[in-house]
Order: sequence, then C-alpha cells, then structure tokens
Amino acid sequence: MPRDHERGTEGSRAATDGQRTGTAGSQTSTDGPRPSTFSIVARDPEQDAVGVAVQSKFVSVGSVVPFADAAAGAVATQSFANVAYGPDGLDLLRDGYGAEEVVEALTDGDDEAAQRQVGVVGQDGSVAAFTGDECFDVAGDVQGEHYTVQGNILENDATLPAMADAFESTDGGLPEKLLAALHAGNEAGGDSRGEQSAAMYVAKPEGGYDGKNDRWIDVRVDDHEHPIDELERVFKVYDVTLLAREEPDEVRELDGDVARAVAATLADLGFYDGDPTSVADAGFGDAERDALEDFRGMNNFENHELSVLEDALVRGWSDATGEGEERLVDAIWHGLSRLERE
Repeated sequence: MPRDHERGTEGSRAATDGQRTGTAGSQTSTDGPRPSTFSIVARDPEQDAVGVAVQSKFVSVGSVVPFADAAAGAVATQSFANVAYGPDGLDLLRDGYGAEEVVEALTDGDDEAAQRQVGVVGQDGSVAAFTGDECFDVAGDVQGEHYTVQGNILENDATLPAMADAFESTDGGLPEKLLAALHAGNEAGGDSRGEQSAAMYVAKPEGGYDGKNDRWIDVRVDDHEHPIDELERVFKVYDVTLLAREEPDEVRELDGDVARAVAATLADLGFYDGDPTSVADAGFGDAERDALEDFRGMNNFENHELSVLEDALVRGWSDATGEGEERLVDAIWHGLSRLERE
C-alpha cells in the first residue's frame, strides 16, 4: 500500500517523499538522556493484534518506549520520551479517539512536546505520529496502512523508508514483519550512536499465558552488542515455548542424515546415550524419541506434541543455524513456521 505522512501538531514540518525529517535542536540542561531510537507501531487486523518493536542506543528501551492494549491499540513514545504518553494514549484510544486525535491531545497538553516523538496505531485502524521540531537529527516518521515508523538521531534518511518497505513486503505474521522492519532499519543506517537494546511487545485478545491476559509477545534485550539479532533469537525460543500453532495435517518422521544429526546433537546435550552413527540406517526409534521427549520437557516445549516437534525438525533442519541446542530450537521454529499461529 502507498505510504503517506500524518499532519503534525504545532511545529510540524513539511513532508518529503512521505517522510518528515526533523531539524537539529539544542538539548537544555533540564533534559534527561535521549535514546537514539527507531521503532515501528503496527496492527494485524486478522489476529486483532497490535504492538511495537524498537531498537535504541539506550539501556532497556523496552521499559520506556512500547505500550499496547489489545482492546485499544499501541503507542511508542521516544526521543525525550514522555512515558505518560503510553497509558494516557491507550486511555484515549479506549474512549474512542482516533490515533490522530490521540497524538494531538498528548502533544497539545505537553509544554515539552517539541522534544518528543510518538507513534500511535488504534485497533480501529487509525494511524498517526508526531516528531517535534527539537528532536535531534535525523528524525522523522512515516505512515502506511496499519503501521507507523519513527526514529531520531538516525544515521541517515534511508532508515525509516527501509523499515516501511520491509514491513509491507515481509511474509508471515505480525512478529515476523516487526522484526524485519527492525533489521531493515538497522541495515539501512539505524542509530547514529550504535546499538544497545531492543524489544518487541504485542497484545492480542486472550493471547497471554493460558489465555489469562492480552500479553501475546513480550521479549526484551536490555544490553547487547547486537540487540536485534539477539531479540530474534529470544523470540524464536519464546515462540516455540509459548505461542500455539494450528495442528498439521500430516507429520513426518526423522530418518537418514537428519535423524543422525539430531541424535548426535541430543547425545552432545546429554539426552541420548545411544550410538548416533547407527541412526541413519536403523531409523529414529523409541530410544531416540525418548531422548527428544526429555529435551522437550526440559525446555518446556509441551505446547507441541512430540510428533509435531519431530516433524518440525524434519522440515526445519536444513534452514537452521547455530550449534547444539540453538540449532535444535532454530530447526523446530523453522519447521513450525508453515503453521498458522492461533
């Protein structure tokens, strides 16, 4: 879908190629630390899911920027962040305000709005953002259908369009699209001061643990050399452990070289005491499945039947990366990815 820009409040700038680019401002002595940050706020109407993904040269950005409520929408507050924008914005969305009205209400009542940046997506499909005139360059925001991307203290003007393009072109569910946007923004330039933390928070009705709340996805990397890569790794473990998938129509059994490789990995991890070299010919039998069952229980993968995990390993092994347990988990994730999340 074509991207556009939302009209800002007082002090907004004219857009160029769908992007609003801020001008450099002076940081006063009363300012707190300003994370150099880029984020995406988005909605998946098919899943009724709304969420935020963010990366910053700032410790524990997940504790500051993202807010979401499955009944209302999602908010990202950044630059000289006003964290009250999160709960206040969600309250306004619950009261029936559209995203643009929410942005105007938040910034009109804030004497320091010129230093703020905020993106809002409502469950009603409305989208809006604001980048204050005193946000440090390069700063701006871009909107498209169901999403807004925003960033400040960026390396270049290419970061935000790259995020928007990745979100629109990536297949898969909302978490895959959010992660793709973060990777694309980082690769296009990202934060001019580097990387430190990242987070993804998505709300969905009854999406939380045992269906008792809406916290569908909540993963954070608070301090890491490559936080987006680490966020993706952690999310895959989270996905396999906590998120439900539809049941497959058919399952495959491990055999051949993949069966041997899985048995060898289970042996290295201490779950299997047989001879992995014989498995390629003898097949993945009861002893090997007992070892896989122990691995499943140790890692809390009971969300999926043993036969489904075996099938996932068959389908995902060639796409997986890493060694040992990381390779097993990555293979399971790839193998499950063909199944829709519930």
